[in-house]
Amino acid sequence: MIKLLKIEFKKIRTYKVFWILAGLYFVFLAAGILLAEFMINHTVNNINQRMPIPFPHVAIYYFPDVWQNVAFFASIRYVLIFPAIIMIILITNEFTYKTIRQNVINGMSKTEFLVSKLMIILLTALIITVILTAGAFFIGLSHSGFNEVDFFTKGIPFMTGFFLSLLCYMIYAFFCGFILRNTGMAIAIFTLYSLIIEPVIYFFFRAPFMFKNTIYTYLPVNSVIRLTEYPAIPMLKKMMGLNLQDHVSFIACLIPLAYASVMTAIVFWVMKRKDL
Repeated sequence: MIKLLKIEFKKIRTYKVFWILAGLYFVFLAAGILLAEFMINHTVNNINQRMPIPFPHVAIYYFPDVWQNVAFFASIRYVLIFPAIIMIILITNEFTYKTIRQNVINGMSKTEFLVSKLMIILLTALIITVILTAGAFFIGLSHSGFNEVDFFTKGIPFMTGFFLSLLCYMIYAFFCGFILRNTGMAIAIFTLYSLIIEPVIYFFFRAPFMFKNTIYTYLPVNSVIRLTEYPAIPMLKKMMGLNLQDHVSFIACLIPLAYASVMTAIVFWVMKRKDL
């Protein structure tokens, strides 16, 4: 396993596009999280100009809500798309530059090649989650101060939800990149489906004229972002009647994991039967 990771790191180490996209991802992620409270309260101010009774400003960086809020904003599909695109590029480059064929010639089996990519996906998801968890902790600590341990760790399971969201979403990208094997086409189709096609399908199944159903909860990308579906903002419940999420559902975790497992199995099956 260590040998496979070393091979992957050698490929990534000098790959400028990887580091540029990774840098942009963290910049957008940090900016989105840090500006979220300002943007929400700016919207509240605009609403209050037309309301006889003003709504109070929201605070999203206090323990224990900071865990859920950070996980929610980091799980938005427009943010998750960055690491997904990085994974697509890493996969499709293997076919574009024939490095996969060279790896196999040098003695690496097809299974080892796929396992090495899955290990990179797992490690990437883990590193991002650790960084995000540390960031959320310091943001919460700077706003809440140091109190009882149970208080500021209460919502930390939401970070596990984020980890699963990121992991499964990158496996979706891994599947798309492997099946299509063309960087431009894979990025275009994956982005089009994730950001446009599935949201349209989602709102179609939730439209008033549709029969009452929960089909939209089983859509692949939606099942990922539903792990942390709502931020911990009580005002949303008052204004919109939303039942705010108070935990990460085990059943909800099984849906994207099932998709990811099936996609991974298909990739292994195709890899064994298709020429490089």
